[in-house]
Amino acid sequence: MANIVQFENVGLRYGTGPETLSDISFTLSDGAFYFLTGASGAGKTSLLKLLYLAQRPSRGIIRLFGEDTVLLPRKRLPGFRRRIGVVFQDFRLVPHLTAYDNIALPLRVAGIPEGEVEPPVREMLAWVGLQDRGRALPATLSGGEQQRVAIARAIITRPELLVADEPTGNVDPEMADRLIHLFGSLNRLGTTVVVATHDFHLLNRVPGANMMRIDKGRLYDPTGSLRFPPRRPDVPPEETS
Repeated sequence: MANIVQFENVGLRYGTGPETLSDISFTLSDGAFYFLTGASGAGKTSLLKLLYLAQRPSRGIIRLFGEDTVLLPRKRLPGFRRRIGVVFQDFRLVPHLTAYDNIALPLRVAGIPEGEVEPPVREMLAWVGLQDRGRALPATLSGGEQQRVAIARAIITRPELLVADEPTGNVDPEMADRLIHLFGSLNRLGTTVVVATHDFHLLNRVPGANMMRIDKGRLYDPTGSLRFPPRRPDVPPEETS
């Protein structure tokens, strides 16, 4: 089973301050599901930024899709980023575009013919319960509705890696369960999923999901180890090598 992500002794500092992340080493298996937990300020968002190439590490090695991203030429970064779906904590919707057009944006950027854009966008709107809000601008949507648009936009291209930062933070428990189910469905289609959350009741919603915990910039598995054994949801624990 291939590793889609590999971190080796990665450190991250902003400016001349102390390290935000220290000695981070782990792998993510292709097609697996991961929950990343930790208190506010523990380093979850910083780790996710490294995963979706918004930040380069101060030290260490990061391999993504089999290539060393630290040495990756900048001209190749856009192609790598198109293989990653991101759900931002602050949504980052384009304010002058409707919900429909925000969701359609990744398809249009990828050059998908306009005639092939509408069916998947309509499907995504229905999946996140916004089938009647496609023409609404972000300013007219509630925080929870904006979050659902952001999620639909992130997954419409069926990315190889999905990174979600507190994706259920602005929705009610019923919608949170629905969105996690959606992530699980995408995962079963082959996407590696990483969900950062402080909502511990979600951790049992995806059978076989792997758990990671970050504390004061160091990464742990639930047993307290700094490394964790990657495991696909469809592989029972006793079969894990």
